[in-house]
Amino acid sequence: MLRQEQHRSRQAYRGKRAVLQVSISLNKVELSVGESKFFTCTAIGEPVSINWFSPQGERIISNQRVIVHTEGVRSRLTIYNAIIEDAGIYRCQAVDAKGQSQEATVVLEIYQKLTFREVKTPQEFRQGEDAEVICDVISSPVPAVSWFYKNREITSEPNSRFQVLPSNNLQIVRVSKADEGVYRCEARVEARGEIDFRDIVVLVNGGALLYQILTPAHFAEQVPPVLSVPQQSFNATADYQESVTFTCITSGSPAPQVTWYWKGHVIERSEQYVLNALDGGKSTLTVKNIRQGDGGPYTCRASNKAGSSESQLFLKVFVQPHITQLRNVTAVEGSAAMISCTAEGEPLPEISWRRASDGQTFTDGDKSQDGRVEVRGRHGKSMLTISGVRLSDWGRFDCEALSRIGGHQKSMFLDIEYAPKFQTNQSIFYSWEGNPVNISCDVKSNPPATMLWRRDRFTISSQGTSNIRIHSAEGRSLLEVTPVSDRDFGRYNCTARNNIGARYQEFILAQADVPSHPYSVRLTAVSQRLATVSFMKPDSHGGVPISYYIINYKDTSAQDWRTVRSHGVQTTVVLANLEPNTTYEVRVAAVNGKGQGDFSHTETFQTLPIREPSPPTVHGQRGVGKAYRLGLIKQDDGGMPIVEYIVKYKTDKEEQWMTKLVPGMNDFALLQPLQWNTRYNVEITARNVKGLSEPTFFQFLMPQKPDITADSLFSGLGLGAVVGLGVAALLLLLVLVDVSCFFLRQCGLLMCITRKLCSKKTSTSGKSKELEEGKAAYLVDGSKEPIVEMRTEEERITNQEDGSPVHEPNETTPLTEPEKLPLKEENGKEALKPDLIEIKVHTDNSIHTKQDDSKA
Repeated sequence: MLRQEQHRSRQAYRGKRAVLQVSISLNKVELSVGESKFFTCTAIGEPVSINWFSPQGERIISNQRVIVHTEGVRSRLTIYNAIIEDAGIYRCQAVDAKGQSQEATVVLEIYQKLTFREVKTPQEFRQGEDAEVICDVISSPVPAVSWFYKNREITSEPNSRFQVLPSNNLQIVRVSKADEGVYRCEARVEARGEIDFRDIVVLVNGGALLYQILTPAHFAEQVPPVLSVPQQSFNATADYQESVTFTCITSGSPAPQVTWYWKGHVIERSEQYVLNALDGGKSTLTVKNIRQGDGGPYTCRASNKAGSSESQLFLKVFVQPHITQLRNVTAVEGSAAMISCTAEGEPLPEISWRRASDGQTFTDGDKSQDGRVEVRGRHGKSMLTISGVRLSDWGRFDCEALSRIGGHQKSMFLDIEYAPKFQTNQSIFYSWEGNPVNISCDVKSNPPATMLWRRDRFTISSQGTSNIRIHSAEGRSLLEVTPVSDRDFGRYNCTARNNIGARYQEFILAQADVPSHPYSVRLTAVSQRLATVSFMKPDSHGGVPISYYIINYKDTSAQDWRTVRSHGVQTTVVLANLEPNTTYEVRVAAVNGKGQGDFSHTETFQTLPIREPSPPTVHGQRGVGKAYRLGLIKQDDGGMPIVEYIVKYKTDKEEQWMTKLVPGMNDFALLQPLQWNTRYNVEITARNVKGLSEPTFFQFLMPQKPDITADSLFSGLGLGAVVGLGVAALLLLLVLVDVSCFFLRQCGLLMCITRKLCSKKTSTSGKSKELEEGKAAYLVDGSKEPIVEMRTEEERITNQEDGSPVHEPNETTPLTEPEKLPLKEENGKEALKPDLIEIKVHTDNSIHTKQDDSKA
């Protein structure tokens, strides 16, 4: 079953790293003292380890009473014979291979049942003394104790002879023969509804007759004690706040008294030793907080008037491994290092080592592959020896002591001292007069080294000189030199010293020079106005890194050079703004901190002459409505700007081309209006002042005419717009009903308004009649300029040819042909003469021609 669960976990997390999830079968548990319980912790994911931790935060190691059993992704914690100290929060923690952990908790609450620990009967007292009837009862929470005598509860009233003491015992002041009888001690735990009681016989002086009546067995035959123990040997682990309970069961007449001994000494009741007398002749001894010295033989002795009997019980105390000695070690490189680890415990633990740098482990008798590391151990002590110590041995070593009941681990650090080691290989530095340079002496050493600078066997003071300064930091000394003459160039010595040894390194400060000249100057990608210059770096940078390059170029007929700087140390530079069909000279020089080097040899090149543009490159894209957008990609303009693009287009069925001129600065051409579901052929030509390019051909297909449905009309509208359209439709319906009433029944709101208007005879009735007949109104001065154009909604939004919707032109919609204003007179003839036709010039300078337009 467990293997199936592990297989399902691997399948669920295959292909990715599982995230750990930890759960415990129970969240909160109440347990009585002496009972046992187990808890199951399950980890989902890929746990490397699962551990339980006690309420004190310590990892739980299995012992006789508390056992941890882990298998795969499950771990079970079992607690036998629970005690009060077991209460608290237990944690189950799972850790994966990356060291990430998750945990779950369970709360364990321990309570003590009602237990009468030492209640003797009868209890005898002398007449006239203050008697204290003992009733020792415990529980958690603390019980409420009541006393009863002759079926009546005894209350602690002032000045009463009967008082219930804080210890729950009953005190009888100046006890007399009249106080003899049976007293009941009753205990309750309200939180659990638990109740129990004991009857106690009280005798005063000569109360034997009453005792005979109450307990005739008092005069029965005396029987020597008989003693038995359920378990004779016990195991426990020290220093883990564990407890062990010994049990003796006795019988005899009279009832035997039980006494406990440890190594011959009588055990008295204390914080560590808890003595209980239970029903059925059972007596227990609980040893709390067991320590290593608590082990050994314990004796239970039962005695009465007829004799005595005893039995021995043995407690073996195991001691968790504990490392008592492990110190950090410092060794000198090349010498030997000896690391000692001492541990104690019962049973005696075995010791192993782990090197943190590579994770390699060593046990007694092991040797490393190179033979330098060896481990020897005996009687709880292990010695790890490293011969010929290297810097790679530096780091942490873990010592672990293990036995069958647990383990303990401590770490130490191996520090290695060594002579100074220089970290830089650069020994030559370049500079020039007036230019400061930093000579860095970087040293690694342990312990830290002191560093001195020397020049010609003379030590340079830490305060420096007028042109030399020293800046010191841990592991570094910086010599800042500002040369002022040739004497400042030469050899400088850095000496590093610690108590292990001394080392020195020599540096040379040399005079820098300007770079040598670049070579292999070549011209690539030469056009009418651009040319790309490439070259090789100089053989020598003069000791100082090159900052940039200078490119000189000029027309062969000119005297002065023009200069361009490279971007950083790039060896390719573009020359711009050249003249077409012109011969140029070019040369290159390198510049470093010291200055500019020599120019390379001069190269000559000639720019191309001006020519026609190359064929345009286009790409198509569907436009809005009956339009198509042609993108124009910038191409070689032949050395002169493109003036315009000539775009010709027609359908497959047409012979006549339509032409559109697009300015050369534009990056697109918009063709409209076009026909639905029609293939178009396009021819595009670019023109500059030199002439026309070769044409580029392009084809595209217009889509099907879109269907305008209710869904498409309303799909883009919000809730408010739809409600508004609904209200408008309702108003339109009401208007239609009113109009119907007006024509059919001569009633309604429109009929009422008409009667009121018709009742008023005005001089404008003639003009109103003309407006009702659909004629255009003219100005009073008799001019023929129309001020109102009447057209229906259908004419405004519908194309007369195919019935498709026509978008109203706006400020961003290009016009492809002059707008026609069809004004007709009553006889249907055109009112405008040919010489009055309006010609509109469009913003994109496009010209559209059709065969019909030319005829007009």
